[in-house]
Amino acid sequence: MERLRSECMSCVMDKYMKEIPQDAKEKDRIEYLRKIFQIVADAKMDESAPVIVERINKLQKEMFGMENPYGPVKVHFNEVMMGYEEKVRKCLMESEDPLKLAIQYSMVGNYIDFGAMQNVDENYLDNLLNNAKNNPMDEEQYEKLRSDLNNAKTMVFLTDNCGEVVMDKLLLETIQRLHEKLDITVIVRGDPVLNDATMEDAIQIGLTDMVRVIGNGTGIAGTCLGRLSEEAENKIDQADVILAKGQGNFESLRKCGKNIYYIFLCKCLMFAREFRVPQYTGILINDRCLEE
Repeated sequence: MERLRSECMSCVMDKYMKEIPQDAKEKDRIEYLRKIFQIVADAKMDESAPVIVERINKLQKEMFGMENPYGPVKVHFNEVMMGYEEKVRKCLMESEDPLKLAIQYSMVGNYIDFGAMQNVDENYLDNLLNNAKNNPMDEEQYEKLRSDLNNAKTMVFLTDNCGEVVMDKLLLETIQRLHEKLDITVIVRGDPVLNDATMEDAIQIGLTDMVRVIGNGTGIAGTCLGRLSEEAENKIDQADVILAKGQGNFESLRKCGKNIYYIFLCKCLMFAREFRVPQYTGILINDRCLEE
């Protein structure tokens, strides 16, 4: 599977070429830029953008001692989304189709992505949440997911971003309510990367109090099979159904052949063109239904 995209390479370079400490010496700036060019040039066709980002993050730490700067941002957006939690939960409890509505809320939560966007507009986020029920959904894919959940014994949920995980928590609550015997494992990132959800986020929003949560053993902003912890790899291999949130998981897993349902918001114009939808449209699609 060729996962490398020219638009992704350009986007990654544009973002990380600007991330240099202000007090860095000129020779170090030049060396950093040269190494970024080399990382991108050496990327293999089957490697996705999240893999390239991991290498650049390691370079930043080695050269400048830079750690992931999104800690306070993550705490903030978790708190922002928890402010919506009870209102959304009430809507779900009153809905005639709570699973569908929970997926729609989970979709729009995917807007909180500092990897795909320079800025997350909280007013626009509020608008997305207030209009979540109007986000279109492929009915055929939705019915297929409902059928698979009805027949499944085990499910894995792959999270994506901070804040977003609050809506994921409500989706998981809904699935638990409708499928009481379903064994669910939630997998978060193993190490900090961008504003992706880790165990700290899961604890902050109370996700660990309601479901099994494990780390995936990596600091990649996606899910790369073969790079995960043995525990995470086994859970994914044994799952009857997998829900994978976000563009990073889609990029790194697409066409892997597993029974994965991708749920994300088309923030990148590249994906909007691919799925023939307007930007910021929600997507629900099974991996086995993807076009070549």
